[in-house]
Amino acid sequence: MKKFISLILVLSLTLGVAFSQETKKKKIKDRPVSEAWGSGYLIDEQTTFTHNKGNLETQIQHRFGMLKDNGISDLYGIYAPSANTRMGLSYSLRDNLEIGYGITRVKMMSDFRLKWTLLRQTRKNTIPVDVSLFAVVGIDGQNKSVFETITEDSTYKFANRLSYFTQIMISRKFDDIFTFGVNASFTHYNTVAADSIGSYSGQDHDRIGLGLFGRIRVSPQSSVVFHYSVPLNLKGLKENQIVTNKANPNFGIGYQVATASHAFEIFISSSSGILPQENYMWNNSNDWTRGEFLIGFNITRWWEF
Repeated sequence: MKKFISLILVLSLTLGVAFSQETKKKKIKDRPVSEAWGSGYLIDEQTTFTHNKGNLETQIQHRFGMLKDNGISDLYGIYAPSANTRMGLSYSLRDNLEIGYGITRVKMMSDFRLKWTLLRQTRKNTIPVDVSLFAVVGIDGQNKSVFETITEDSTYKFANRLSYFTQIMISRKFDDIFTFGVNASFTHYNTVAADSIGSYSGQDHDRIGLGLFGRIRVSPQSSVVFHYSVPLNLKGLKENQIVTNKANPNFGIGYQVATASHAFEIFISSSSGILPQENYMWNNSNDWTRGEFLIGFNITRWWEF
């Protein structure tokens, strides 16, 4: 009997220790990797970065004129009259959900935006990538007479001002130096100009785009950033035999400095737009292969409440 009781005690202790260790293992969570991008903005693209709940962010995005147009006479586009600026605010409702508003000088375009991070990459690779969704609704602020001249029935409607952009982004932090991502997007404009009667020649309302973006850290706070974005001219979305708003790819490369509360980027890119739908739909005059670049910068600053 004593041996039997001793055996039960030994088994109980053994199982208790094993259960305790198993419970501890289950309690240890696979935490997200340390922040990979430094900012939600990367030149003309978005990253999978979102702030923690309660953060308010201010944004200033600026694009100067074309580098090669007038040379030294306008200081390589810095004093060009075609410069464009966007000022915006965003707020984090949750750790993975941001909403925002901004206004851009060209077309006085207002934009309402939302970013939602669905998955975060974890340190033990339980989740190997970040996945985020991004959406923008743009409201063209030009005089309504602009829309009366480009609509077929010359009748102004508020809906003529609206444009939409949606995007999915997938990224991975490979190590403390290199982070890389890809994206796919859909752009729609309610109103585009009709160049001819019927569907022989004109502008499309819709555009699908693909892109890649990356960050290479060169110091604890400094990084080289780059992106390449390609608007696709798909036959299935063509509304005209000849499409007159085919957009060119947009290439950008720059230098980023990021701290715990702000990020600054200075770069060159081949698109003069700031809103993503403008870049994917209307970048039809600048070609980076011909050296047609603009200098730009992005500044973001955030506060936690």
